[in-house]
Amino acid sequence: MAPSSQRRLNQLLNELKETPAPIGTLKLGDITYEVPASSTPSRLARSPNLLDVNDPVNLDNLHFLLQKYLLGQDIFLVSQPGPYARRLALTFASIINTEYEYISLHRDVGETELKQGREIRAGGNLVYVDSPAVNAVKHGRLLILEGIEKAERGIMPVLNNLLENREMNLDDGTHIIHPHRYAQLETTNTEQGKVFIPAHRNFRVIAIAAPVPPYPGYPLDPPFRSRFQARFIDPVGSLLSLTHPSTQPVSLYDKLRDLILSTQYASESRSALEVISKTSLPPFPQTALVKLRSLLEKFPPPEQLSPAQLSRLFLTIHPGLIHAPFQAWAILSRQTAEGGLGELGSPSMASIDENIGFFGYTIASIKRAGDNTAQLTFNPPPGLIPVTVTVPAGPKQFLPHPFNTKLDFKPTPRFMGLLTCFLQAHSLGWDISFIPPALPSTASASTNTLVRVFGQLLGYESEVVHMYKELGGRELVMRRRIEDGGATVWEPSPLVEGAWSGRLLHLSGLDVIGSTAGSLSRLVQDREMELWEGKRLVTEASEDEIKSGELSIAHPSFRVISTASKSLLLKDWLSDEHANMFFAIPSQPMDVTEESSILAATGCPQAYIDTLLTFAEKYRNSMSADNVLKNRKLGTRTLVRIARRLALFPQDVDLRSIIQRSLLAEFLPATEKMNLNTLLEDSNIFKLTPPFNPDPFIDGKVLTFPGPSSTGGETLPTLIPLFDPAQDPEGAASHVPHMDHFYDNSLQTGLMRDIAIDLEVLGEHIVLLGNQGVGKNKIIVPGGIINYTDSPLLRAIKFGRVIIIDEADKAPEHVVAIFRSLAGQGEMSLSDGRRVRPALEREGDIVVHPNFRLILLANRPGYPFLGNHFLQVLGENFSCHSVSNPDQESERNLIGQLAPELGKDLVLRLVAVFNDLRKGYENGLLNYPYSLRELINLVKHMKAYPSDSLGDALRNVFDFDIYKPDTIDKLAEILILHGLQVPHLGLDAARETAKKKVQDIHFEPKDTSLDQPKEGEHDDKEHSGGNKWAGGTGGRDTAGMGGKGGYKRHYKGGDIKQISDAEKQNVPDHIREKAREMARQELQRRLEELDMSASEARGYGALLNATQAHMASLLDLLEHLAAKEEERVWVKRQTDGELDDSRLTEGITGESTVYKRRGMEKPEIGRPQIKPKRIKFIFDLSASMYRFQYDGRLQRSMETAVMLMETFDRLSRKEKYVWDMCAHSGDGPDIVLTEADKPPTEVKERWKVTEKMYMVPQYAFAGDYTVEAIMKGVKDVASYDADDWFVIAITDANFGRYQISPEELTRAMKHNPKVNTALICIGEGAEASWITKSLPGRAFRVANTGDIPNVLRSILSTMVDR
Repeated sequence: MAPSSQRRLNQLLNELKETPAPIGTLKLGDITYEVPASSTPSRLARSPNLLDVNDPVNLDNLHFLLQKYLLGQDIFLVSQPGPYARRLALTFASIINTEYEYISLHRDVGETELKQGREIRAGGNLVYVDSPAVNAVKHGRLLILEGIEKAERGIMPVLNNLLENREMNLDDGTHIIHPHRYAQLETTNTEQGKVFIPAHRNFRVIAIAAPVPPYPGYPLDPPFRSRFQARFIDPVGSLLSLTHPSTQPVSLYDKLRDLILSTQYASESRSALEVISKTSLPPFPQTALVKLRSLLEKFPPPEQLSPAQLSRLFLTIHPGLIHAPFQAWAILSRQTAEGGLGELGSPSMASIDENIGFFGYTIASIKRAGDNTAQLTFNPPPGLIPVTVTVPAGPKQFLPHPFNTKLDFKPTPRFMGLLTCFLQAHSLGWDISFIPPALPSTASASTNTLVRVFGQLLGYESEVVHMYKELGGRELVMRRRIEDGGATVWEPSPLVEGAWSGRLLHLSGLDVIGSTAGSLSRLVQDREMELWEGKRLVTEASEDEIKSGELSIAHPSFRVISTASKSLLLKDWLSDEHANMFFAIPSQPMDVTEESSILAATGCPQAYIDTLLTFAEKYRNSMSADNVLKNRKLGTRTLVRIARRLALFPQDVDLRSIIQRSLLAEFLPATEKMNLNTLLEDSNIFKLTPPFNPDPFIDGKVLTFPGPSSTGGETLPTLIPLFDPAQDPEGAASHVPHMDHFYDNSLQTGLMRDIAIDLEVLGEHIVLLGNQGVGKNKIIVPGGIINYTDSPLLRAIKFGRVIIIDEADKAPEHVVAIFRSLAGQGEMSLSDGRRVRPALEREGDIVVHPNFRLILLANRPGYPFLGNHFLQVLGENFSCHSVSNPDQESERNLIGQLAPELGKDLVLRLVAVFNDLRKGYENGLLNYPYSLRELINLVKHMKAYPSDSLGDALRNVFDFDIYKPDTIDKLAEILILHGLQVPHLGLDAARETAKKKVQDIHFEPKDTSLDQPKEGEHDDKEHSGGNKWAGGTGGRDTAGMGGKGGYKRHYKGGDIKQISDAEKQNVPDHIREKAREMARQELQRRLEELDMSASEARGYGALLNATQAHMASLLDLLEHLAAKEEERVWVKRQTDGELDDSRLTEGITGESTVYKRRGMEKPEIGRPQIKPKRIKFIFDLSASMYRFQYDGRLQRSMETAVMLMETFDRLSRKEKYVWDMCAHSGDGPDIVLTEADKPPTEVKERWKVTEKMYMVPQYAFAGDYTVEAIMKGVKDVASYDADDWFVIAITDANFGRYQISPEELTRAMKHNPKVNTALICIGEGAEASWITKSLPGRAFRVANTGDIPNVLRSILSTMVDR
């Protein structure tokens, strides 16, 4: 048969196929629709959570959907985050009995998920598997695309042609075309029946997205948007429609419902149409009323809720209130009072025995009711009857309740109250999100213990899944595996396995994966999910559907509990989407009494516990969102570690050094370090004289650290047992490190002792942080077995070895998350499906050996080290040690051992020089932390080459700084201070070396008479001698190098030929004077260019010199941040580049996106472009600044202004920062110094600014406008379209005299939550001790005005580098 005839026959047969008989007629308003039967019933909607079709709101929306469906148009549902829009689409599919496909979009979705995937079957056959989108278009199904705002803009155009023309080119070589075009197709291609596939006429698309703004996400691509018919889902209608009708009226529900709806209406007023204002009450999540009604019906509330109970209820149904500003709480409290519910109170526990279960209920008993069910009984608040409910449970034996066995936790009222909340949420059928405290640092909230005990009480098999930032949406659901024959198969992730088996899934650190967590919303809310190759997870299915593998069932006992890593601020992840997915339970940290009892259980003396808790309270209160990413948190876990140490070694307690070590105080910015020292002294924790630590020695099978010398009582030696080689013969033979040299010194001996105690006595994992070259790699020796095999981490876990991870701060966040999980819970999941666990739970588990220890080596956090802020991800699971440079005495002894040939006097001076260099770095005068490594290398050179001068040896270290004259000048100053005369440094030293290298060439010009200094003629050739050409060498009169009689040095390249020193000295006085005159004329010409007098130039130069070092440090930091924003990372899922070994399996199947390339990191969702940072500096120019200038406050302020102006002028990426300076005085709050859109670019303009600063306070009236200036500055800055906003102010106000209260100042500083503010109090202002307590992390008292530039630089560095 001819090809065309065959094609025509196929077409006729297709058209003659029986259309499925209608199963009924749907009448919806004015539309009548014959509902067809389904050819594949397994693809029909079967969710138990479909909407009520009798609800008027739902009916109206369904009517619109049917109109568009019949017109053949695709639909776009614009809805606030929540399940309503998805359930609406599924309800529509249900009433017209159409099959559907579903895709949840997130930032990792690529073409494979939208077109076709590749699989290799047994025998090596490559097959193409259609995506849900392709299945929908081929079989005439409804395609639901949810989360359009999360998909990257380059992905959605893949669907544009499918939407517009019903066409798509597929990877298997086939082409989907419009059905009308297919009918008209005429071709002689014999393969046409296989190549061209008609799009089914019933194919439709329903897209769902949240509006951007106000919600975060990517804006819609106009071509994509134009292909849809839009429908806005009314938030009020969806709130009410999701709620089932009440069986009996509840007064509390009616009042709260009215409040929730009025809040929604208020958020839609004209003034709030832009972005939902952070200073007003944000609207409630879509599921707020559903949760409220089910909670009230299952657990009847008392007649009147206490203010605390009411607050906790609001935080549960609207968790975003946890990080809402105070104004939002004030608005809400006023509304509850007006509604007859009373005012809101603090959600925290008012007393240690308060019952914090919802509405005052308490869990009374837990009994097994069936194989997979339990019966819970809750004791009610007074006046109500007990509540008994049957809930899902696991198959394991229950932990008895009431508790009658020995427990590894304390069932305090706080703990049991939170546990009751968990069980109440579980009885309502919701998954749980345990929300961490809003405060940056608190006592423990018992997060992991609560999750574990909840699972044990209900007999659950528990599975912990640790989240990390790079985790993709597909990896949450499935992973690929290659079988022995080469075939590829998909395996379920722990999440899907848990859903099938009815486990308790603990999603630990869900906050770090950002918007990708939203891809789980359908599973969490409806217990449905698309799996691989067309398979689907549902809540109910027939036996035949399950046997065929098309459908699988989510076990009714399956539950999810999500917890946060606490490495991110709540506002960065606690979104409406998260609130709609989970039943939120706000945490309650331990109070002082409970925390004290936990510490007392370690055996630590009570006096130490009281001191520790006093300090902990002050330290935690001092932390704010402004400094939390710079400071180390002080949680209960850290305090327990300290208490255990104090209990075991009470005789050598230096509490201050132990606390400073735990908080890594050495690496804090200057301002934070000052605050920490103040807090320690306020807690009566004072600095002690460091003891001397004698060298350790091995005595038999024990490593002995002799007791440190002390001025106090007796000190005892520390005995550490050596490793027994019989425990690991292979490791002992090949993995014990060999040290070429280690020079004992007191500081590092003490550090080794501390590390040995942590590793061997306390059983801790540790992290060592320090600058480069301080010996981090050389310290871990006693008893350590280090593994460097192909899979070192896994082998160390199995055999109980110590594994050292170097450069841990450079590790990606998901790797750091693995370290955290291993150290904290002894858990890790491997890519091949195996698990690492502390004990054997399932076949195939790898058990952590009790001797396994992790040691992480990392550089100090922050600039100039280019690592990540990995300590925030790492948490408190490691014992931290800061590795410092040795003290001077230890350093002298070390250098003496290394090079005994050097005289003691020289060693003493060299050590002192490097000690001062490090102080210069700490004080911000130098921008490189010179380490012990540099000193050792310097000494090695001097020892090996004694004929080289000190200047030659110093070049090994300081040639890096050739073009940093401030560093060279500081070095010269320090060398002279310590009596070391080096004639040439920096560029001079380099050129002196060049002269040395040609010292055997002696050049004497024939004609040595001098005329007069002149510029000389210019050309591009090299000249030597003579007096005609400029830029020559060894000449006379002209500008050049190595000659005599010229008025300036001028280098144009080439070898420098020096004339003799005698010739150089033989220059007549009148020639010398002429050269000086020409130099003066050159200076005058430059001043005329700048329109400045010589005295003005000297004045500005003095201001400039005073802060040169701070300026260089600040410039380095700001340049580094600009570069960091453009830092390249590995961009994965690319079509070219280097092969990505994590996607090798995909490569075998033929996927194209298996490469990675270095490229720019994608911005966070909702921030498609990086805007500048907006900074305003406010100076105090009041009369007192002039009156009391004897302490240098005005001079220092002017120097600071010069530092800022010069720094921002020298930036290479000026567009990254928009800045200005203003001032306040007794005359007003708004004195303009510089303008944001017109910064001073010339020296003259910057000099005028400093002149103005000097003159204003001379003529200012008495008075103070500090508060008004800050308020105005905050408003000005906030109005700018920026990436971040900063206001830094200086004041010397006497707050008492001008009646400035803490409340007034705090209100001004926190006027707009998005603006980061800081206040430097000098002079009389520094005397107000309440400043730092009222504004922790924002206000700083600076008693010494000389510290103003340093403190301001430190504040700015801390604020912008977040």
